Amino acid sequence: MEEEMDTETAEAAAEDAETDLAATIKQKYEAGEELNDEELDFVADTAIRSVRDILSFFGETKVSIDEYDGDEGELILDINGGDLAVLIGRHGRTLDALQMVVSSLVSSTLGFHYPVVVDIEGYKSRRKNKVQSLARSAAARAKKQHTAVSLPPMNAYERRLVHLALVDDDAVITHSEGEEPNRHVVVTLVQ
Repeated sequence: MEEEMDTETAEAAAEDAETDLAATIKQKYEAGEELNDEELDFVADTAIRSVRDILSFFGETKVSIDEYDGDEGELILDINGGDLAVLIGRHGRTLDALQMVVSSLVSSTLGFHYPVVVDIEGYKSRRKNKVQSLARSAAARAKKQHTAVSLPPMNAYERRLVHLALVDDDAVITHSEGEEPNRHVVVTLVQ
């Protein structure tokens, strides 16, 4: 009985420490202050725990999750191993949904939104390169044919990648047209 109370007391103390750490992280993050290694590890551990919990529902318990910092301060989790193609889905839509769920769980635990990107076997990285290449190719076609070039429908993130890929090209301009899920980017030659 006494051992049971000690375990409950230790668990309660650990939960209180996590709550205090989450509050400290929130305060520093919102103030624009750098997080220390312990705080970054807590955010990463929270995100990884959320991913592992979700993957367990799919029977994927033996995957590896690599974590690293993205270019814009986000935490990137790249999941490898197992049969994960089903979690990418058509055009990455299932992966986008997984990321949204993980982000919501992490935000709920931390008490604020910390940017987390979930990737599976480098899919998003490869897709980013492909979209940027597609954007440059569309710009070259627009210049050569002196006409507007419409790209296939893309999600908001991918459309943003197109706009950013061509922002420094003074010969073309980009804009989005259409309604979701058929919204797409049009690359037009500057007259």
